Amino acid sequence: MLKYIARRLLHLIPVMIVISIAIYGIMELMPGDAVQAYLGVGSGVSVEQQQQIKEQLGLDGNIVERYFNWLGRTLQGDFGRSILKRAPVSEIIGESVWNTFLINFFGMIFGFGISIPVGIKSAVNKYSKFDNFWTVFSLLGVSMPSFFFAMILIFFVGIPLGLPLTLMRDPMSVVRGYPSLWAEIVDVGRHMIMPLIVLTISSLASLTRYVRNATLEVINQDYIRTARSKGLSEKVVIYKHAFRNALLPIVTLLGSWIPSLFGGSLILETIFKWPGIGNTLHEAIFKQDTSLVMAINIFYAMLMLAGNLLADISYALVDPRVKVS
Repeated sequence: MLKYIARRLLHLIPVMIVISIAIYGIMELMPGDAVQAYLGVGSGVSVEQQQQIKEQLGLDGNIVERYFNWLGRTLQGDFGRSILKRAPVSEIIGESVWNTFLINFFGMIFGFGISIPVGIKSAVNKYSKFDNFWTVFSLLGVSMPSFFFAMILIFFVGIPLGLPLTLMRDPMSVVRGYPSLWAEIVDVGRHMIMPLIVLTISSLASLTRYVRNATLEVINQDYIRTARSKGLSEKVVIYKHAFRNALLPIVTLLGSWIPSLFGGSLILETIFKWPGIGNTLHEAIFKQDTSLVMAINIFYAMLMLAGNLLADISYALVDPRVKVS
């Protein structure tokens, strides 16, 4: 197992280099001037000063020189400074990742926590009213874009109930200062309600069908009929025997779900102006903030590759029939 993990980690190195070259090339093909985006419109800065700023930002030289300069700094742990935020990229990513993790962690807990019992019950009561309801719900949830559902929720739930629709904290409360930690937690929690509902329902639609199909494949197996013939209760048969084996594809899904916690939140964070890594990436692209865009996309790529590796390892650990060769 350790040799397998070490071999997979070594394979990540050339993959990450290819990904970084592709992303850097795409950023260089974008129209516009990063220095002008940094200075702003009508800055009145001379050509000499612009050249100095280019050197400070590592934007001087041809594209090959700039890429290797960026790669050299990155390998040393220096991700550069952000044009957008005027701060070190590492600090920006650290704060943005935590904000994204916060909302997506609770979304994952609610999504898996609801979808697993609902999916199992739908499989056990196949074609019942309960199953038909969740089938229609899943089809609507999967087919409806998240931004469209978010807009519906804003107009019919958020505005009538007076819930916060943007940002992570109340700006006035941030300026005045929170009287206590609990007051800050409550404020952040109120701002999480709307994006968390959208995130939970969007994930619930696909996860419920996934759990249902996995359970249906298992409960029709011979060993399930054998367990029932022994006189075991239906609850024991389903949750001790069927669910344990239906869990195998869910474990694989959980591994791939980790990168989607961060990569799939761009649209949601943009709509609700949630200060997460997705919203930061959206702003950085339009500002041509190459250092920030590169760091975020490399982070996404590492998460994706690590998630696939974790899924393979988890599958081998859960299923004794799988051997790592």
